Amino acid sequence: MNSKINEILKEIESKKKELVKEYEKLKDRYDFSFKKWKIIFTEKAKEFNKRYRDSILRYIFDSRIKDILSIPFIWSVLLPVLVLDLFVTVYHYVCFKFLYDIPLVSRKDYIVFDRKHLDYLNIFQKIYCIYCSYVNWFLAYAVEVAGRTEKYWCPIKHAQRNGNGHNWEKYFADYWDAEEFKRLYDSHECFNSIRWKQEENNK
Repeated sequence: MNSKINEILKEIESKKKELVKEYEKLKDRYDFSFKKWKIIFTEKAKEFNKRYRDSILRYIFDSRIKDILSIPFIWSVLLPVLVLDLFVTVYHYVCFKFLYDIPLVSRKDYIVFDRKHLDYLNIFQKIYCIYCSYVNWFLAYAVEVAGRTEKYWCPIKHAQRNGNGHNWEKYFADYWDAEEFKRLYDSHECFNSIRWKQEENNK
């Protein structure tokens, strides 16, 4: 059934693709280019950015007390995230590859460690940016693993929605549609587009 909900979800997906294209335009605006996974700024852009970099001493002495006090709490999150990463990764590879026959989620689609190339950041700021990037990309990666799992086991939309979620809901049956659920539960054709894309990338 093509419900209004599915139409809106498709529009959201289309807008996400449009957003990616807008990000691509930033290369010309801010004088940088991509070389593999590295971002290369022009010398002019580098010199301009360096003028805005705080020295380490100034960064430390200008820090607010409440920000300094929060540091142990921020870094305490890293250990459980690393443990969760280990468990999610093991589940992902074992179940997806050997039990469910679901295409694996590519980590490289979620890794974005590009802030370290910004010359207006000092070393402490770059470390924090790497930390934030890792935690956020991992959680996005975990949501994608969970979304594909949900599609496999229980492809049913919720009766209520808070606006957040993964990208697989468009392949779910409406909350009240038992017939559509029965059809979707046994069908995993939606994963074929991922397989085709992975096959093309491996050629």
